Amino acid sequence: MKLIGSKLEQELKEQLIKSNQSLFKSEEKRRLLEVIRSSFSEMKATYIVNWIPEQGEDIYKILINDNIIAEIELDRYSDEVEPIVEFEDVPHYLQGLSKHNQIKLAVALDLAKQELKNMK
Repeated sequence: MKLIGSKLEQELKEQLIKSNQSLFKSEEKRRLLEVIRSSFSEMKATYIVNWIPEQGEDIYKILINDNIIAEIELDRYSDEVEPIVEFEDVPHYLQGLSKHNQIKLAVALDLAKQELKNMK
């Protein structure tokens, strides 16, 4: 999907940047970051593209670098409960995604690619 610089894209970009900063700086996201780092040692760029707060757990869809979507399920009440980590490639994740979520993913991919390029 080609980005066009729309207002929605700008809003999503701001949200993604804020959630990225929160992931690395917030104490409440510390456990999620630890799970990402232990599961994806090659992680250089990461953006939370979806978060579903359930009754007993939080389910995150996270873009890792520019090619993997990780689904991480964390128990909300106990760090003792082993997190569930699954992953798929981006093209597979895109199938059946709503237009809004496709745009959000495209913005996240653009941010991740810029970040990866700046690391070289």
